[in-house]
Amino acid sequence: MTKHYVGGQALIEGVMMKYKNRLGIAVRDPNGKIKVKKDKLIIKESNIPFWRGIINLIIIMYIGIKSLNYSAAISTGSKEENFSIWGFIFSLLFALVFAVVLFKFLPLGFTYFIDKFINLNNILFNILDGLFKIFIFILYVYLISLMKDVYRVFQYHGAEHKTVACYESGQKLIVKNIQKFHKEHIRCGTSFIFLVLLVSIVVYTFIPKDFSFWLKLILRIILLPVIASLSYELLRIGAKFQFFSFFSLPGIWIQKITTKEPDDKMVEVAIKALKVAIK
Repeated sequence: MTKHYVGGQALIEGVMMKYKNRLGIAVRDPNGKIKVKKDKLIIKESNIPFWRGIINLIIIMYIGIKSLNYSAAISTGSKEENFSIWGFIFSLLFALVFAVVLFKFLPLGFTYFIDKFINLNNILFNILDGLFKIFIFILYVYLISLMKDVYRVFQYHGAEHKTVACYESGQKLIVKNIQKFHKEHIRCGTSFIFLVLLVSIVVYTFIPKDFSFWLKLILRIILLPVIASLSYELLRIGAKFQFFSFFSLPGIWIQKITTKEPDDKMVEVAIKALKVAIK
C-alpha cells in the first residue's frame, strides 16, 4: 500500500492527479492524442487540524480551476490562455455567490415559508432547511448529469477513481486491472460536499430561531469555514479508520450520480495523468 494518498479531479476530456506536491494532467486533444503536463504546488498544504480544511480546500480549488482552464484549451484544440490570480478570484467569488444563493438563500426561504404555517421548533427548522439543501443539491447534480458534456466529465470522474483505487491497492496500472474497481471512492470531493450539508444541519441548530431571516443567512455564510473544517476532519477520520467509514457513506451514494462508468480510452488518460504525478 502507498504511504501517500493520491487525489484527483475530472477535467474536460481529461484527468488531473495529485501526489504529494506534484500534479499530473492528461487531456485527449481533438486528434485523439493524449497531451500531458506536469506541475508543482507552490503553496505547501497545511497539516494543522481544522485549519488545514480551509487552506487545502482553497489550494484544491485553485489547481482545479487552473487544470480545467488547461483541459478546455487542449480538448478544443485552441491555445491555452495564461491563468491569472485575478481570474481565479473572480471564478471563486462567482462560485461562492452561486452556492450561497442555491444552498443557503433558497432552502432558508423555503423553510421560512413553511414555518409560517406550521411553527417549527429550532431543531425541526434546521432539519427541514438541511433537507431542502440536500434535495436541491441532488436535483442539481442529477440535472447537469443529463447534459452530454457533463456526462463525459462524470465518466472521467469514474476513471480517476478507478485508477487511484488500483494504484493504492498495489496492482499494476493497466486498463484491465483498473476497470475491475468501483467508480466510487471514499475520499471523493462529492463526499466532502455532502458531508458539509449534513454537518451544517447540526451547526445551524445553535443559531436561535427568533433571529431574522437576513441575520440567519449572514451567520450561515460566516459559519461556512467552521463547517468545512469539521467536515474535512470527519472525512479524514472516515478514510483512515474503517469503523468511522459511515461518515463517507452519504457521499458514496451521491457518487452514483456524479461518477459514470468510463470507457477504456478514458482510463488510458487517467493512467497517463497518474504516472506523470507519481514520477
